[in-house]
Amino acid sequence: MVKWSFSSLKKFVTCPRQYYEVRVAGNYKEPEIPQATYGKEVHKALEDYINSNTPLLSNYKRFQKYADVIKQIPGTRYTELKMALDIDGNSCDFESENYWVRGIGDLVIVDHEEAYYIDYKTGKDRYADKKQLKLMSAMIFRIFPKVRSVKSALLFLSNGNFMPEEFTRSQEEELWMTFHGDLVRLRHSISTNYWPENPSGLCRRHCVVVDCPHHGRD
Repeated sequence: MVKWSFSSLKKFVTCPRQYYEVRVAGNYKEPEIPQATYGKEVHKALEDYINSNTPLLSNYKRFQKYADVIKQIPGTRYTELKMALDIDGNSCDFESENYWVRGIGDLVIVDHEEAYYIDYKTGKDRYADKKQLKLMSAMIFRIFPKVRSVKSALLFLSNGNFMPEEFTRSQEEELWMTFHGDLVRLRHSISTNYWPENPSGLCRRHCVVVDCPHHGRD
């Protein structure tokens, strides 16, 4: 059974060879970059502010205006919500050996039959990928069976860009099919042990697989 998340599947699509070397064979480990550390700190600060009104540090105060609007949304709030489904689409423990897909929702708000999902982004919006909203919304429909619609959005904190998408339960199958083709490719790579390189502009400075023939090239 293929186990996946939005980020892991995206890494496979970006470069199957790198995915194999890092996530399957364990030959390389991706270093913690400053941007990722900053992102975690911002997520934690917003989580604490929304949950318990913990004051934001001075360098995060500029994000308070967004958080204050979010706090006005009615419903039960779940910050950094860990969600996981088994192969049959049933909810399971996030750490379960039987999970099929899983993800962490930065902020999920459930108000009876309506839910809201917001994913905070601390990077630039140039390469925004709204497919993440489709996966998380599909999982919300499974985790919260009474929810009939999900209003979701990517929130880019650096410039306040808000990229919304709204889905209804009738679209659930369509949401899952968004990832079908990539999952078929991933299963094929696993079954055949075929992990081709996919050279791109990321090879030059953003790949740890130094023995790849494309490493360090544009």
